[in-house]
Amino acid sequence: DITLVDAALQVKVHLLYGVMPKLDVITRAVRIENTGAQELRLEKVLSANLDFVSGDFNLLTFSGRHAMERNLVCTPVSQTEQVITSRRGFSSHQENPLLLLAEKSVTESSGTCYAMEFVYSGGFTGLTALDPFNQTRMQLGLMEERFSYPLAPGAEFYAPEVIMSCSTEGLDRLSNQLQRCIRTRVVRGPWRDQSRPVLLNSWEAFYMDFTADDLTGLAEQTKELGLDMLVLDDGWFGTRCDDNRALGDWFVNEEKLGGTLSDLVDTVHGMGLKFGLWIEPEMVNEDSDLYREHPDWALTIPGRKPIRSRNQLVLDFSRKEVVDEIFSRISAVLDKASVDYIKWDCNRSIADFCSGAAQDSGRVFYDFILGVYDFLERLLTRYPNLLIEGCSGGGGRFDAGMMYYTPQIWCSDNTDPIDRLRIQYGTSFGYPASSVGAHVSKSPNEQTGRVTPLATRGITAMQGGFGYELNPAVLSEEEREEIREITKTYRRYERLISTGDYHRLSNPFTDAVGAWAYTSEDGSESLLNMVVLEIHGNRPVSYIRLRGLTAGALYQDTETGRIYPADMLTEVGIPVPQAMGEYKSYQMHLKRV
Repeated sequence: DITLVDAALQVKVHLLYGVMPKLDVITRAVRIENTGAQELRLEKVLSANLDFVSGDFNLLTFSGRHAMERNLVCTPVSQTEQVITSRRGFSSHQENPLLLLAEKSVTESSGTCYAMEFVYSGGFTGLTALDPFNQTRMQLGLMEERFSYPLAPGAEFYAPEVIMSCSTEGLDRLSNQLQRCIRTRVVRGPWRDQSRPVLLNSWEAFYMDFTADDLTGLAEQTKELGLDMLVLDDGWFGTRCDDNRALGDWFVNEEKLGGTLSDLVDTVHGMGLKFGLWIEPEMVNEDSDLYREHPDWALTIPGRKPIRSRNQLVLDFSRKEVVDEIFSRISAVLDKASVDYIKWDCNRSIADFCSGAAQDSGRVFYDFILGVYDFLERLLTRYPNLLIEGCSGGGGRFDAGMMYYTPQIWCSDNTDPIDRLRIQYGTSFGYPASSVGAHVSKSPNEQTGRVTPLATRGITAMQGGFGYELNPAVLSEEEREEIREITKTYRRYERLISTGDYHRLSNPFTDAVGAWAYTSEDGSESLLNMVVLEIHGNRPVSYIRLRGLTAGALYQDTETGRIYPADMLTEVGIPVPQAMGEYKSYQMHLKRV
């Protein structure tokens, strides 16, 4: 704790450092204390600042949009200030609170690079620039726009933590340092180190149109396919039959379910399966009992028509009474049924930011996120064994702050495996595979119409929390058997995927092959994955060079029995097979012998 004192303003600023030598990580947060007799107003608060007196750098950021999040963007640092920011109330699909500063000669395996990663789920600002003497500054902290926080005499304010790390051995090492920090120091609770259940989500099977028999039949098929958990998605509560109504009315539609939720959960548990449930606590439809009772609980601007997105408004979670009521309604449902998993969704950002409580609008965005965190903390305290998967229109709130509460997050609403290779590639620069929700969906894909082999969809989804989003009833017996085998393969390698070092072996935006590998920290085994992205007549052979193996050792392909020298695998590489057909995929498991 380094304490800075401004005698004129009568304010103390505490720079809070955490040092984790084994992880090569230093953290920085800020606590501001008003020691005077007058109220202060905070207009800008950044959590961390790094100054480099020398170096010629590129800035690496991760921009995107809904269904195509976290695309790597590389720009030279110059005297023109470069700013990335989310003004949407959440970390957003459009930007991610992760900044990498890299020497221009950096590669995956060589060169110096630095990282700043925000442990926060709200609006943020990150910036870099050269000063007139070619010194580089990098900063990360809270969103400046719409932020004006009152600090009463004696009050304190916390700016969230930033994870900082450095590698002199390229981006691969830097990513693995960040991943280990989040996986072992941010994620907590019983699910941090446990294998996660392989799930089937009901969304693509039924959307909101289902009956009790539909759900029972889906559970039976989930069991028959050898999966672990059925998740009931949107449509189980109030009068919810489309996305125009009933958000906020968190009571079970027993007529639709053919009984109580507990009856359904007990039936699913009786099959030897876990049961999961979808909720969206932060949102409300105007066609709902909740909105009719408390229209002032929605974030709207008085006298103006509200800005709607997905036909819904945002509840004012900066107000304790709103959080209390929604928590009371949802916990009343969960108290009566032994739900194992929650999918926490959040399908729009904040546009109207004036609080209905006439609260100082400059503090609403910050207090809103504290309300979300408070709700999640209460949920985990009340149900300590509950697994929560975060979601925000897919990957719109994919950040280290949410990972403190939700050890996995739905990476993107886009389940097309070729797009997902690119989304998951960008995600890997700052986040562990164990945090990535990735599912196999039907083909042609609903977002793109692309046709891909089931094996390719499976290998692509094996980059994180694994599951399925499809209707088994329309599958052939051959496809069903393939799903059983894909699931067995995932379970065989799940620990290596979730705890091993992650290596990006190609760039799926530019290369003809998407390739990545997981290697155990001791180098004793590695799982190589490859997806062919381009095919041409008489095409040249592509070679994928591995990393993380023990120099001088021999490795055996556990399927074919072939033995390869590690130096050959890392210096020359494995040739990508030349099979005919689009989007073929291959997997190789190597063990040191």
